[in-house]
Amino acid sequence: MDMKVWMYVVYLAVSIGLTIWVARALARNGLIFLEEVFADERLAQAVNSLLVVGFYLLNLGYVTVAMKHADPVRSTSQAMEELSLKIGLVLLVLGALHFFNVFALGRYRRNRLRQLATHPPIAPVGRLPMPSTPYGSQLVGSQPGGQQPSGQQPSAEPPANPPTR
Repeated sequence: MDMKVWMYVVYLAVSIGLTIWVARALARNGLIFLEEVFADERLAQAVNSLLVVGFYLLNLGYVTVAMKHADPVRSTSQAMEELSLKIGLVLLVLGALHFFNVFALGRYRRNRLRQLATHPPIAPVGRLPMPSTPYGSQLVGSQPGGQQPSGQQPSAEPPANPPTR
């Protein structure tokens, strides 16, 4: 057989083996995470099965599309270099798919927990000071017509009230 054919055989064997190994590990260990995310065991198992099928389709589709190599392979070292590049790209795709799934499911879990929360995330510390008179009414001690009694300067700020608890 040609050197290029051997390279394709090794590439397919390693890529398919890695895909199956990673899919099984993610399905086995991811089920616990999915049960926490969805809070329903049947739904978690169904989503887990769908994620595994999608994982196989995406990754094996990428493996078959990326298999083609247009240049002739003249030496074993050139075949190994091309093989390592192709397998490295498969591993990067596997990692990217995994992190995307974890990120998306983590966001879903956070939103679900936020909706189920019965109390605000941070307890109130105190209350804002309220003016003692309604807005638009005269300040205490002011004269009609906006004049202040003698010896007092007009104040731009309303009187401060201490916070009440």
